Amino acid sequence: MAHEDLAPKEFLAAYNEQKDNAVILDVRTAAEIADANIDGHIAIDIQQPGFMEKVAELDKSKTYFVYCRSGNRSGQACRYMSTQGFEKLYNLKGGMMAWMETDFE
Repeated sequence: MAHEDLAPKEFLAAYNEQKDNAVILDVRTAAEIADANIDGHIAIDIQQPGFMEKVAELDKSKTYFVYCRSGNRSGQACRYMSTQGFEKLYNLKGGMMAWMETDFE
């Protein structure tokens, strides 16, 4: 399994279950992150030249919850990370657009 796509509520529930060994990874641009983001994220812009080097510095034993605006770039990031030995990857299906439309009550 390269990664698993999770809807916003599933994404949050899975993160909360594993948060002791989990990282929320935002792969959007700084401008997009400034508009809205998920608390506690780390940011590595997939469109910047240093993306692969920064990913190489991450702890492969952790579980990564990856998101972007629509789920496309984060899906690409998950696919790349899986080729680099990351085994626990979750992609936010629909990205921040879906996250912002979700009622978490």
